[in-house]
Amino acid sequence: MIERYSRPEFAEIWSDASRFETWLRVELGVCRAMEKRGLVPAGTAEAVGGKCLGKLDADRIAEIEATCRHDVIAFLTHVEELAGEPARWLHLGMTSSDVLDSSTGVQCTTALGKILDGVDVLLASLKSRAMETKAIPVMGRSHGIHAEPITAGLVFARWYAGLARTRERIEDAKKRIAVGKIAGAVGTYANIDPEIEAEALGEVGLAPETVASQVVARDRHAELLNALAFLGAAIEDMAVGVRHWQRTEVGEAEEGFGKGQKGSSAMPHKKNPILSENLTGLARLLRAYAGASFENIALWHERDISHSSVERVSIPDATILADFMLARCTRLIDGLVIKPERMLQNLERTGGLCFSEAVLLSLVRAGLPRQEAYVMVQRCAMAAHAGEGSFRENLGADPDIGKRLTPTDLDAAFDLQHHLRHVDTIMSRAFS
Repeated sequence: MIERYSRPEFAEIWSDASRFETWLRVELGVCRAMEKRGLVPAGTAEAVGGKCLGKLDADRIAEIEATCRHDVIAFLTHVEELAGEPARWLHLGMTSSDVLDSSTGVQCTTALGKILDGVDVLLASLKSRAMETKAIPVMGRSHGIHAEPITAGLVFARWYAGLARTRERIEDAKKRIAVGKIAGAVGTYANIDPEIEAEALGEVGLAPETVASQVVARDRHAELLNALAFLGAAIEDMAVGVRHWQRTEVGEAEEGFGKGQKGSSAMPHKKNPILSENLTGLARLLRAYAGASFENIALWHERDISHSSVERVSIPDATILADFMLARCTRLIDGLVIKPERMLQNLERTGGLCFSEAVLLSLVRAGLPRQEAYVMVQRCAMAAHAGEGSFRENLGADPDIGKRLTPTDLDAAFDLQHHLRHVDTIMSRAFS
């Protein structure tokens, strides 16, 4: 499903054709470095590249692999078919993981760069919606219950701040995955020199692994997949917020609903939060890939192959999935319909119960012990909950409260703008 809807240019990063082309680039980089040192005949890389770059046949490589049961050998065999005698100088002193892990580093770095671009687009969308709605009051809730007033803009700002932190995590993961290794069978450079590795990896934008075994350390890949899991969680946070907003009983916002769109095969009245629910489910997949990545860190001795099968699925799928989710979430935020009138109706629904803390603090400032003041305010609130008068009326009629607070004092406690006076400060902090 994801491949069907993902951007073709993103999915191409992980195509067989792109993978084999990257393998060839790594091999040619090593070959060029060896040519400079007189270890390989001059012009070898140019000769092989001229006959192979852009001309590799993924189907032919698969055909060879069906017999030899080894992907890198199948690749090298096909290169020999195309390039002839000069191809014998490829892969000198190297092991398969030199090619595989270095190429994976290139692919991961490219994918994360495009994902960061998508994050930036979503951040811009969130900032725009935050500024647009920063003064629209809405009920803040804790445990799903009315708490105290906030603004819709603060919700978007909170989502923005969470995504900005996730962006930093992805940047860190991108730096740490941008490594490769061309250090031979167990990382000791037994048949190749570290200088050749550094030069060849530099050509494809990678640094050498600090201490390699037969493979690049898998904590790097785990960090990548966990950064994407954080991205999924940040997107899910937005999606769950929208889903709650769109509930019929709340109705404070809803996903855009296009002309001709249908919500239910049975119920023509339905407008469902399908984008948000889809994103919530996809976030579970990203977290699952992150969990699997931890299992890949501990390998037997200098390497086994248990990680390989996991990564062939998890890394391409997780990056494609993340790119897809970013595009879908941006569409969700851009198209979200905010309903200020309903937000105000819900805010006023409990007759001012959301100002209970302000009344409590007024009583404390008037000289009452906090717990004694709490009991007094609570009994007025509980009576209002039971349908026995409004909260404001109950407070005004309570003789104990009347001894400490005047009607003017109570009016001040019910001032909505007093609760929202620091919104600009919070917003500037989010977007600084």
